[in-house]
Amino acid sequence: MNYYIKRTQHVLMLVFTLTLFSGCSTTGIDEDSEEYAKWPAEKLYAEAQKEIKTGDYETAVEYLENLESRFPFGKLADQAQLDTAFAYYKFQEYDSSIAAADRFIKLHPSHPNVDYAYYLRGLAAFHKKDTPFDNLVEQDPSEKDPSSTRDSFKYFAELVKKFPNSKYRADAIERMKFQRNTLAKHELKIAGYYMKRGAYVAAVNRAKYVVENYPQTPAIPEALRLLSQAYSQLKMNDLANDTNRVLQLNYPDVTKPTKTESDE
Repeated sequence: MNYYIKRTQHVLMLVFTLTLFSGCSTTGIDEDSEEYAKWPAEKLYAEAQKEIKTGDYETAVEYLENLESRFPFGKLADQAQLDTAFAYYKFQEYDSSIAAADRFIKLHPSHPNVDYAYYLRGLAAFHKKDTPFDNLVEQDPSEKDPSSTRDSFKYFAELVKKFPNSKYRADAIERMKFQRNTLAKHELKIAGYYMKRGAYVAAVNRAKYVVENYPQTPAIPEALRLLSQAYSQLKMNDLANDTNRVLQLNYPDVTKPTKTESDE
């Protein structure tokens, strides 16, 4: 019993200590000092870049946001906005990075580096975790909530479409290929889930969605196989046989699906 009392006391002391210091700046910046208030934009930007190089992205964000608020029309304000999105990304504050990149795109649609904002937005969504459990265990990407993957794909697609000469285009395309495969596999898993539970109409809809929206992905053969099986279970044998023929013609190495009743 004494163990639990001592442990409770220890926890309470820890909470008290954290509360005591919660009002203090975690970055070491005394924003109320007269010296800091006199810093010019160039010094704020230089200090921010120094913190980025050392990996203190939280402090870098404070410098950059302070720069923008004090010198909104200065020559460094635009770059500070873009660097803020980057610092948030490196700090793994992905929602904040996306918001900062969005803001930059809206305010500076013709900026010579706006393509980087589109790219950074896609990267942030690419790495974003949709649930607290994403970091706990290694997991097949196709088994996770696909919301951020869809967002990232959309952001990269905008970059590729609007900036055909961007130096970030090639990497964006490669990431989009991976995302298409992941999204197709995710839909396939749902189709398989419906098949196991006898929800054959729902399985057909999911499998058809994969075939129609994710052509030329590795998921297509399995989607056709599931589609054939679902049609067979629904006694739609003509469609099942047609799907079988498409599967065997285009993917002869795939295991032959189960025969329909009309084949027997």
